[in-house]
Amino acid sequence: MCASVPPPNAPSDPDVSSGVQPEPEMDVAKPRFLSQRLPPFLSRRSRNAMGVLVGGATLAGAAALGTAALTAAAVGMAWRVRANRLRGKIVLITGSSRGLGLAMAEEFARRGARIVLTARDPQELDHARTLLVRGGLIGGPDEILVLPADLRKPEDAERLIERVTNTWGEIDILVNNAGIITVGPIENQSIDDFRDVMDTNFFSALHCTLAALPQMLGRRSGIIVNIASIGGKVAVPHLLPYTASKFAEVGFSQGLHAELRGKGVHVLTVCPGLMRTGSHVNALFSGEAEREYRWFSLGATTPGVSTSAQSAARRIVRAVIARETEIAITPQAILASRLAQVSPEITARVMGLVNRMLPAPSEAAHSGPVPGMSVRGKEPLPAKKLGWSAARRYNEVGGVGVKA
Repeated sequence: MCASVPPPNAPSDPDVSSGVQPEPEMDVAKPRFLSQRLPPFLSRRSRNAMGVLVGGATLAGAAALGTAALTAAAVGMAWRVRANRLRGKIVLITGSSRGLGLAMAEEFARRGARIVLTARDPQELDHARTLLVRGGLIGGPDEILVLPADLRKPEDAERLIERVTNTWGEIDILVNNAGIITVGPIENQSIDDFRDVMDTNFFSALHCTLAALPQMLGRRSGIIVNIASIGGKVAVPHLLPYTASKFAEVGFSQGLHAELRGKGVHVLTVCPGLMRTGSHVNALFSGEAEREYRWFSLGATTPGVSTSAQSAARRIVRAVIARETEIAITPQAILASRLAQVSPEITARVMGLVNRMLPAPSEAAHSGPVPGMSVRGKEPLPAKKLGWSAARRYNEVGGVGVKA
C-alpha cells in the first residue's frame, strides 16, 4: 500500500498534518499586557506558557498572603495563650498607691492577676483600691490586698512578704517600683537627700528582693521586675541623687539576672524615659525650686517627649509575659541608652550642654527640698493642664478636695 502524500498546499503544522485537530482555546481573561499583540516570534505555545506562568505567579502570591495571614493568626493566638498565664497570679507591686505603680496594677488586674498594693500612706492605698474597684478591674475590695509598709526597713519588707504568703500564697511576680525624685543642682543637695533617695529607690527594692527570693528559689519559679530609669543609664544633671540610686538599681538588676537565670527565676530591668504619671507634683525640688519645677514638669507632661502611664504600664506587662530581660521605654530613652554605651564622650558633652540650660544654684542656705505641689502653678499652661489631669488620674493628689 502506498503512503499517502499530502497535497502541495497542505499546512506544515504537524498536528494538522497528522489529522489531529487542536483543542479549542479557553476564553480565559488575561492580563492587559497579554491581550496586546505579541511579537511574531512568539508561537501559540509560548503565549500559552506565558499565561500559565502568570497564573502560577498569581496563585503563589495568593498562597503567600494566605500563609502570612495564618502565621499572624497563629502568633496572635499564641500571644493570647501566653497572656492568660497571668490569670490568677499573685503580683506584688511596691509604691503602687499612685503613679506608674497604680497604672501597672490596673494593667496586671486587666489580665486577671491578683494584685497586692503596698506603700507608706494607708489613705493613698485605700483610695487606689477604690479607683481599681470603680474601674471594674477588681470584682470587689476583698479581691485586692492592701498592706501599708515602709520598705526602707528590712523588717517591714520581710513582714510584708510573710503576710502576703500567709493570706494568698507565695508571690509569683514582684515589681520593685517604689521611688522618689529629688531635683536640683549638686550645690543645693545634701547628704540626707542622697541617703533618702538611696533608701527608697535602691534599698527598698533590695529588701523586698531578698525577702521574696527564698520562696522563688525553693520552687524554681518567679519573676522579679525592677523599675529603674533611663537615669540609670545616663547621668542627667540636676538629678544626681536619683541618678545615683538608679545606676545602683540597674547594676543590681543586671547582676541578679545573671545569677538567677539558671535557677528558674527571671529578672526584668525596666528603664523608662519621661512618663505622664503626674508624679512631678510629688517630686522634691532644691535650689531655685520654682524654676526647677518649671523645666521638670514641662518635660514630664509634654506629649512626644513623655509617654502616657498607661502605655508604659502596658509595655512593662507585655515584657513580663514575653520574658524579656531589659527594656527601655520611649524613643528618647532607647536612643540615649544606646548612645551612652556606644559613645560615652558624646553623651557627656550633650549632658553638659543640657546643664547649661538649667537653673543656676541658689545662694540661699540649704533648707531642704520642697514638694512640687508647693510651687505648682509656675509651669507653662499646657504642662499645667496635662500634668494635673495625669496627677488626678493616677492618685498623685488623692483625688479628694483638690482643685485644678
